[in-house]
Amino acid sequence: MPKVTLASIEAQVAEWLKAQSGHANENLIGEMLRTVLKIAQEDPSRGDLKILNRTLKELRQAFKIFSLYSSVRKVSIFGSTRVDESDPYYVAAKDLGQRLVEKGFMIITGAGPGVMQAGHEGAGREKSFGVNIRLPSVQKPNRFIRGDPKLINFHFFFTRKLLFVKEADAVVFFPGGFGTHDELLEALTLAQTGKSQLVPIVLVDLPGGSYWKAWLEFVKECLLGRGYISERDLSLFNIVYDVDEVVDEIRLFYRNYHSYRFVRQDLVIRLNHPLAPGLVEKLNRDFADILSGGEIQETEPFPEESDDPGTLHLPRLRFQFNREDFAGLRQMIDVINRAE
Repeated sequence: MPKVTLASIEAQVAEWLKAQSGHANENLIGEMLRTVLKIAQEDPSRGDLKILNRTLKELRQAFKIFSLYSSVRKVSIFGSTRVDESDPYYVAAKDLGQRLVEKGFMIITGAGPGVMQAGHEGAGREKSFGVNIRLPSVQKPNRFIRGDPKLINFHFFFTRKLLFVKEADAVVFFPGGFGTHDELLEALTLAQTGKSQLVPIVLVDLPGGSYWKAWLEFVKECLLGRGYISERDLSLFNIVYDVDEVVDEIRLFYRNYHSYRFVRQDLVIRLNHPLAPGLVEKLNRDFADILSGGEIQETEPFPEESDDPGTLHLPRLRFQFNREDFAGLRQMIDVINRAE
């Protein structure tokens, strides 16, 4: 029997991939299989293998579940687990879940008690996703999502957090503890650095509430005041005091803006309808500092966008983005959405 080597197995993988003709992602699948073979050859520790194995299994399951609802926009809701059902924040989160569903959104929460449960109660089981974390103290899924096929249990915080951000078209934060701030700062960091798609980041309090007001004072004094962030970075989020304002904020963000992606050296923004006359010239005047060259132009779809056929009918803008000032890009999206 011939000796089995890494090279011979890779040759079999290449042959198998050729047999999968027509599979659009066969090159990526091939890379993943070769990575697994290299891991086996490097003889990592059992602990490292368990991390890799569990990570892949968790993400595969989650991607499979969310893919069934890829055409529906979703909102992630965060907040304290320690509020009971009579708490005003619970009532507000429940109301928000209901109103967002009425406007065509689905809801993602951590599946636990408090604000997470309120979001699910308001949205209803059919329109809810639960992204639960297994903790030593055992965080049981709340009764509104328990047993639902859209409930996903995670061992790792990092895989869970990836899904919260990857699948959300908006993120909403009610007051909460360390976990709420962890998710908020991650969402802001990913938006600031361009490691996630820009989405509405909304901090909601009750009328007259001081929770996010005090947080903003700290941000302005200790972060902005010391030059750790820029003035523009404050546009990455908004603080509101009414559930209706939250819904309006999210809907406004998608009034004309649809999505964006990078194609070679260009950033392509897909729009729901054509821009008003003169708006492109205004964008070029007001946002020249976020360009690395050239100017903002209307364009037809690029050939590379054929892998996203559902957007090919949409009007587009193209420009060479400096890939640094994502807060400026967020401000440009706001101008596009508010234009008549």
